[in-house]
Amino acid sequence: MVRAPSGRRLGVLSTVTAAAVAIPVTLVALGGPAGAATPVAGGVYTLASGSSGKCVVVSGAATSNAALLTQVACDTTATAQQFRTVSQNGAYGLTNVNSGKCIDVPNYSTNPGEQLWQWTCGASNNQTWTITPSTVTDRFLLRSNHNNLCIANKDGSTAGNNPIIQEPCSDIARMQWRFNPTSTTTPTTAPTTTPPTSRPTVAADGTGTYRTVQEAIDAVPTNNTTRRVITIKAGTYRQVVRVPSNKPHITLQGLGSSPSNTTIVYNNSAGTHGTSGSASMFVDGANFVAENLTIANDFDESSTSSGHQAVALHLNADRAVLRNVRLLGDQDTFLVNDRTRAYVVNSYIEGTTDFIFGGGTIVFNTCTIYEKRSTGGTITAASTDNAKTYGFLFYRSTINGAGSNNTNLGRPWRQGAQVLYRESTLNRAVKTTGPWTNMGDATWQNARFFEYRNTGPGAAVNSTRPQMSDAQAANYTPQKYLAGTDGWNPM
Repeated sequence: MVRAPSGRRLGVLSTVTAAAVAIPVTLVALGGPAGAATPVAGGVYTLASGSSGKCVVVSGAATSNAALLTQVACDTTATAQQFRTVSQNGAYGLTNVNSGKCIDVPNYSTNPGEQLWQWTCGASNNQTWTITPSTVTDRFLLRSNHNNLCIANKDGSTAGNNPIIQEPCSDIARMQWRFNPTSTTTPTTAPTTTPPTSRPTVAADGTGTYRTVQEAIDAVPTNNTTRRVITIKAGTYRQVVRVPSNKPHITLQGLGSSPSNTTIVYNNSAGTHGTSGSASMFVDGANFVAENLTIANDFDESSTSSGHQAVALHLNADRAVLRNVRLLGDQDTFLVNDRTRAYVVNSYIEGTTDFIFGGGTIVFNTCTIYEKRSTGGTITAASTDNAKTYGFLFYRSTINGAGSNNTNLGRPWRQGAQVLYRESTLNRAVKTTGPWTNMGDATWQNARFFEYRNTGPGAAVNSTRPQMSDAQAANYTPQKYLAGTDGWNPM
């Protein structure tokens, strides 16, 4: 699709990040009762709570992603209770022996009280745990390298099936864990050095299997039917990346301590490649996942008088998931094209004008959307086909900007455009009156633009801000947007 270009001033890239603190691993051999051990790489253990004596288990001995962690009476022979310590990112992953999946912070959450689950292992920081000795002999704290929170037995309960959660670290019983060796391996001494980091798939410095992201994607077999996780060493990768439609099930995963550490960036623009062809990354392969990285277009708008559209990510894939990702650009940062059905969680998107646009279906859950131009701009330019019920949903997200009372929530690129801001925090950048605007012959009054239970200084209820009723909102949940005909539910 072609849109009339409009001149935009160059803004300054925001430095907002979701920083995480990685704490060095220092393990010392400790005394203790028979059966307790100091954890080492390659050991297989049950993890017993210091407050209950019960052990962490994958509920129902499930082998699926998102199976929750609880506690039950310890049984060192039960593989659903056994976890192998694996060296990664200067600390450890914890892999369940029964399922082969890893203890994982759901959706890169930073919320205390979040119940932990298992997920396909990917050596990411939300699956990496720094193990430090407690002040109590033979017990250890397990601290997330993603959010600095610790694994805990909720409320220190002694009840069976009590949730295993994350909360701010404290050397108290419910966060103290005994590593009980199983018959699989019984190491008794600790390493004297930090465990080595596993070899990444991609590293620009030559320490990985490939030097570029595209080389790693090209190596994935055509029409692959299984998930291929491509880990990317922290660094800047100046290249255009393409995930073709015949390469589904690809995960791109940054290995830095935050998404800002791993950046894929280029500087094509509409002036040389057309808007849709200007992207730094093109994704057409279904079931795509991106985690813990930045995708950016750093085209300098001041270098030309026109053709300022410059896309960071052109997404045209079904069942795509972006977790803990930053998308950076100016005009037209993120193209959500027509074939897209996508879930974006705990991520950050910034731009100046129409910087989230297209005809696809997408849910932004607990994301930050940032209008970086102090004079304001328009966040969305949806082109949802009238035949499609769902377009863009901003759910429990934060809408912010550099200006005050001058940012539009959206305008319709096509008259059928559908956008909903739901239960989100709208900060002072958002216009309190008239936050929707027209685009050519397409008028906002005839588009499907709504709000529902938003809060913050930029939220208001007036004649220029259509609100959904409770009855309508029941049909506009994240799950409804994403279900399609196959019942997809990445949440």
